Order: sequence, then structure tokens, then C-alpha cells
Amino acid sequence: MQCPCHSGLSYPECCEPYHIGKQLPESALQLMRSRYSAYATKNADYIIETTHPENSSYSANRDDWKESVLFFCNRTSFRGLKIIEVLEGTQESFVTFFAHLFQNGDDVSFQETSHFYKVGDRWLYHSGTPERP
Repeated sequence: MQCPCHSGLSYPECCEPYHIGKQLPESALQLMRSRYSAYATKNADYIIETTHPENSSYSANRDDWKESVLFFCNRTSFRGLKIIEVLEGTQESFVTFFAHLFQNGDDVSFQETSHFYKVGDRWLYHSGTPERP
């Protein structure tokens, strides 16, 4: 099976090791791709675990948060991910991407510049700024 992040690699070679906790993403780009794959594979726990506590979606109520993530995943078809630009730093990084998504037959694709921070040895998704493609 091809990895949902559209890297060209198989899922076991690409994002699965991050999803099962076998290894941590070494860069914000790897985290970005693995989060997209987590949404596509309905892995809400991974989304929650890789979200920075300062993110506006962060919630202490994990059950409600997980339900919200799964609601989005279950009604969304993840059709493609294109990385546009990566600005990698050692503690802070930005990844601009285009996500090709459909919900109920409607194109809900978007472009975003995501902001990541490294906390300890883990990259976390902090926030995103939507942009016009």
C-alpha cells in the first residue's frame, strides 16, 4: 500500500513507524506528512499526540477531541498532498502544503503554511495559516 502522504514510498516504509511509535519524525516535514497520513488512516490518537498544547484545537478532554478528529476523518476523502515549501530550523519550522480533500462530493482542498516547534526531542504542530492556492 502506498503511503497516504504521497511520498512515493509504501506506508510501512514511510509514516507507519511514526504512527505505531517505533520512531519519532526527525523533521517538521516528516511530522507534516505523518499527520496527513494519520488523518487519512483515521489515527486520531497520533493527531492529538503531535499537537502543541498552545494549538487552538488542543483540549484537555481527549475523548471529545478524538471524536471531533474522527468526525472530520470519516467524512473526508484524502486525495493528495503536495509540499510547496519547507523552512526547516532546529527548533522552529514552517511547511507550506496543498491538501487535496473532498467531503460529500465537494472539493474542500486548501493550502496552508503550518508552524511547528520542537519540544524536547519531538516536533509538534503548533498552528496553521490558510492561504490561497
